[in-house]
Amino acid sequence: MSKSSASASGHALWSKMPKANTELFALTYGSLVTELIRDYDNADEVNSQLDRIGHSIGVRCVDEFLSKAEVGGINIPPCQTMKDTADVVARIGFRMFLGVSAEVANHAPDGSAFSLFLYDNPLSIFVELPTAEEAAVISGGRGGCDLSKIKYSNIYCGVIRGALEQVNLKVDCRFVRDV
Repeated sequence: MSKSSASASGHALWSKMPKANTELFALTYGSLVTELIRDYDNADEVNSQLDRIGHSIGVRCVDEFLSKAEVGGINIPPCQTMKDTADVVARIGFRMFLGVSAEVANHAPDGSAFSLFLYDNPLSIFVELPTAEEAAVISGGRGGCDLSKIKYSNIYCGVIRGALEQVNLKVDCRFVRDV
C-alpha cells in the first residue's frame, strides 16, 4: 500500500468516525492519569496501568477498524511484512481513531522492529511533566510518585500491542521519549 493510498484511506475512515472535542479528550485523559498517580503513587505502576488500559482499548479497536473499512468500501490489503503493518498502524489506524498520522522510521534490518513518531499527540496538549529535580521539589522530599518517570502517553503502547495481538502478532511496544 502506497503512502498516499494509506493516508487517503485513513482520511476516509476518520471522516466516518464520531468525533469528540480534542480539548475535552485531552483533559479527560489527563484526569485519568492524575487518578492513577493518586491511586498507585509509583511511576512504574502508573505506566503499567496505562499500558493495561490501552491494551483493552486496542483489542476492541481492531474490530472497529476492520468493520469501518469494510462498510466504507476501503480495501486494506493484507500486511505481508512488519513494514506493511507499521504503515497501516501509522497512516490508517492513528488517523482513523485520533485524526493524526504517525511517521514510520528506524526499521530494523531484519524487519522485526520499527519506530513510530507522533508529532501531533492529542493527549499531550496542556501537559508539561516536571523534571526529576522539579518533581523532588513538588513532593517536598516526602517521596511519592516520581512524576518525571511517568510515560504520560503510554496508553498508545497498550493500544498498539492489544490491536496487533488481535491479528496474531506478539509485539513489544515501549515509549522512548514522551511529553
